[in-house]
Amino acid sequence: MALRRRLTTIRRMITRKRLAAGAWALLAALVAGLAAPAPATAADGPAAKEPPKVELVLDVSGSMRTRDIDGQSRMAAAKQAFNEVLDAVPDDVELGIRTLGADYPGEDRERGCKDTRQLYPVGPLDRTEAKTAVATLAPTGWTPIGPALLGAADDLTGGDATRRIVLITDGEDTCAPLDPCEVAREIAAKGIHLVIDTLGLVPDAKTRAQLRCIAEATGGTYTSVQHTEELSGRVSQLVERAADPVVTPVPLEGAARCADAPVLTPGLYTDREAFGEHRWYRVDVRPGQELRASVSIAADRPVDRDYGVLMRAVTVHGREIVRGSEAGDGRTDLISTGLRYPKAPSDDDVEASAAEVVCLQVSNSFSAAPGVPSEPGLPLELTVDVVDAPDEAADVASFGLGRGWWLLGLLVVVGFAAGLLWGWVSRWRVAVWRTN
Repeated sequence: MALRRRLTTIRRMITRKRLAAGAWALLAALVAGLAAPAPATAADGPAAKEPPKVELVLDVSGSMRTRDIDGQSRMAAAKQAFNEVLDAVPDDVELGIRTLGADYPGEDRERGCKDTRQLYPVGPLDRTEAKTAVATLAPTGWTPIGPALLGAADDLTGGDATRRIVLITDGEDTCAPLDPCEVAREIAAKGIHLVIDTLGLVPDAKTRAQLRCIAEATGGTYTSVQHTEELSGRVSQLVERAADPVVTPVPLEGAARCADAPVLTPGLYTDREAFGEHRWYRVDVRPGQELRASVSIAADRPVDRDYGVLMRAVTVHGREIVRGSEAGDGRTDLISTGLRYPKAPSDDDVEASAAEVVCLQVSNSFSAAPGVPSEPGLPLELTVDVVDAPDEAADVASFGLGRGWWLLGLLVVVGFAAGLLWGWVSRWRVAVWRTN
């Protein structure tokens, strides 16, 4: 009897020790986890920049009923494009929508030329709310482009953020003598760095000239649109561009062969290229770097239906490395293409420090009817960037268990495992003692 009581007492003592061991292991894990360094955060970093602001100005005049865009009305095409654009707006862009000609259907010129209002305020985007507002629009009245631009400029006042107006219309202004081109010049003269981009839906010659003038007055771009996909793609591109810093292209002149070509560093360049001409430029690319280049050529005069643009990266010995090309058929204002060339790292120290000269060839297949001036050449915009290749080793090393909650979780598991193991060892020792 005394022996049995003694064994019971020993079992209780061992059980307490086992629980204590598990508790101490868990406590040690928690302490170690709390002591582990938390993931690094950017403390006392630079002040956050103001988010860029964009206002889309949409023509809702009566002419938007015309059915000549992909079998549907211009208004339906614009709504479809807006839905796609609103889905793709970057989170860091504040966006608003203004209409012109959306409310007054009558013949009173004075009232019709005041018909512009802000449909959706410039600010953080609620996509559902913005889409609902656009869905209610119906082609209605006049085309007061000048007043709409003035209203949009007021909507974007204040702060130092990048500001951009994107005007989508299918006709020229109907509210002269307030010339929208003069309005754009007045906005530019204020020095508020507000850019106006214009898109013409199936434009005629007068509309094209007016929209081009508005864009050029503020350093913006003009694009002619024939299809819904073109409209949504171009508007999305312009909205995304608002988040990029404004860069002034550097004028240069390409050469007839690579040996005489100018050497380019990362940046934005402008040149002019005659019909069917080849122009050469050079870029130095080191091992472990990637060359990214793109080119756009504008058709600033009437051209033949078939056209194309080609960009090639070539070695100094004439071997083609990579190419990019684009072609089209019909009316266009701009055609673009690009390429990427990653140069593999080298294990040789000498080769690793030596840059490779990459020759960039830009060609076009534009042609024009007799009588169309060939001088000056077509405007060409060339973008060049050289970036470091991704560091895979660094990416792998950054994933580990030596920080914060990863370490805490590991130590908790180890603590429980140690407690269970100690308990099993203790029970085995008791069993052995009883046997003996």
